[in-house]
Amino acid sequence: MKQIAILGSTGSIGCNTLRVVEAFKDEFSVAALGAGSNIELLAEQVEQFRPRLVSVGNESHADTLQQELKKRNVTAQPKIAFGVEGLCEVATVDGAEIVIGAVVGALGLLPTYRALEMGRRVALANKETLVIAGELMTRVAEKSGAELLPVDSEHNALHQCLRGERRHELKRLILTASGGPFRNASQEEIERATPAQALKHPTWRMGAKITIDSATLMNKGLEVIEARWLFNCSADEIDIVVHPQSVVHSMIEMVDGSIIAQLGVTDMRHAIQYALTYPDRRLSQLPSLDLATMSKLEFFAPDTNRFPCVELAYHALRTGGTMPAILNAANEVAVAAFLDEKIKFGDMARLIQAACDAHSVQPASSLDTVLTADRWARDWVNARISEERVLRTYGS
Repeated sequence: MKQIAILGSTGSIGCNTLRVVEAFKDEFSVAALGAGSNIELLAEQVEQFRPRLVSVGNESHADTLQQELKKRNVTAQPKIAFGVEGLCEVATVDGAEIVIGAVVGALGLLPTYRALEMGRRVALANKETLVIAGELMTRVAEKSGAELLPVDSEHNALHQCLRGERRHELKRLILTASGGPFRNASQEEIERATPAQALKHPTWRMGAKITIDSATLMNKGLEVIEARWLFNCSADEIDIVVHPQSVVHSMIEMVDGSIIAQLGVTDMRHAIQYALTYPDRRLSQLPSLDLATMSKLEFFAPDTNRFPCVELAYHALRTGGTMPAILNAANEVAVAAFLDEKIKFGDMARLIQAACDAHSVQPASSLDTVLTADRWARDWVNARISEERVLRTYGS
């Protein structure tokens, strides 16, 4: 029986991972869970899966979890850690062969690095880790012999398409995008979109941050950078197409013009199960894709005028060094500010570009370097938002 550790157990990917574990209870057990502040859900998970170790956001959350477990009469309580250090403990817990990296944002960077250092299989759903420090992550994985498998549906699809193919025969990767809730919206409608409108994704049910990224298409831009490191491709070898039906999860084109696609139902459990059981495949509890019910499959080029975040991501990838870290951090702050209604939808791309323009690029030579760039971008964008709010309130 393989033991797994989950970073981000109370999020969408974490919960779906536990559903897969439950379906394959004779093959997998849970060694450790890492979460944030959703203590009630975490307590339910602890009660059901009995991990040896859990981590929460801070010390207060740890005390709350301990009391919640006592109320539930969980006699064999796990060790409870907290903070980034706690997530690192989860990532390196004794006996775990597979680590699910599903913590949102830059918080997953250090725990993922530690798991790769240990030579473990990391099933990665946290795209920001490779965006911020792709070179460092792939280098440490190569050194330790760790496996880095994608859980994002698009990259997981690419991994499946590439099985058995020879790298020199690959022409390009093609990432598919749903187009988000504003695919057919005008520039004016996009500019004045509210958080409630942006959170209405037409296909997937995801967390708030990734849903907003899908609405701006930044999610797809981040995936381009992630694909560069997962599959050792240049920016010019990675394309995006908008595919509203979200049935084709991604494609590859070979040098002879053949296009190979991975299709499936829109359920993240497919990608999670693939990453857990690879290189084997197991019978799935998910329904088969019913091709006879599909009236059409559409593909469009992304409109980078209405969705400028795509080009911002390509620029960051081509620039390299610390620029992707700036892009990611600026985006995280801008998304949070939009959700808090401090800025408008159209302000997000403008703030991200301004941060990238203001940054002096450094080589991404160490974790400290990229984390310093990350902090700089967060401080810079927060200061810019505060300054602009003051000007709007009191005038220049």
